Amino acid sequence: MFISFEGIDGSGKSTQIGLLQAVLEAEGRSVVVTRDPGGTPLGRELRQILLHHKGEVAPGCELFLYLADRAQHVVTLIRPALAEGKVVLCDRFVDSTVAYQGGGRGMDGGMIDRLNQQATEGLVPDKTILLDGSVETLLGRARSRATATATAKATVPDQTDRFETLDVAFYERVRAQYLNLAKESPARFIVVNAVQPPESVHQDIIRALALNPLPKT
Repeated sequence: MFISFEGIDGSGKSTQIGLLQAVLEAEGRSVVVTRDPGGTPLGRELRQILLHHKGEVAPGCELFLYLADRAQHVVTLIRPALAEGKVVLCDRFVDSTVAYQGGGRGMDGGMIDRLNQQATEGLVPDKTILLDGSVETLLGRARSRATATATAKATVPDQTDRFETLDVAFYERVRAQYLNLAKESPARFIVVNAVQPPESVHQDIIRALALNPLPKT
């Protein structure tokens, strides 16, 4: 099974992936956790460029870098893991490009769909968990976390994520596109209120996937 996690910055994807991984492994399943971009050695280099390049990155260049990462990711990690019967949990996948480059940047959606299809060889997640909530709340979380991290690492070079500097209007467009995708593919998408406490979000995901939660210790 292939499960992707989507949502704007600050939605708690990493936390929820870790919690779901624990449940699946407790059931005896072999789980691969990865991220898009950055799930492969080449992808980690591309991620560094995409998120931390100091100069201008043209929207078209940004799009093709994401697609290059995805093509490598699918062929060298995701498909082999699925072929071995493993569960793949991926922090972002094709829907992020539709939401961020399509909704946020205003690029042509039809073109993005065609390019995504080529990059992934038609691979689509079995389920997509969309962690949704108000932009102000989730973005506020992300920026508070980034500030705390920067303070803790004041002696290292600035590693500010390029997307963290974008305005609220950009993220409103991204969120709207995500919700449109969920409406278009209701069988694949599971929309969860990400503003809740993490444990409540987790329980909603477990119920939606019809899994057994971990016993409380």
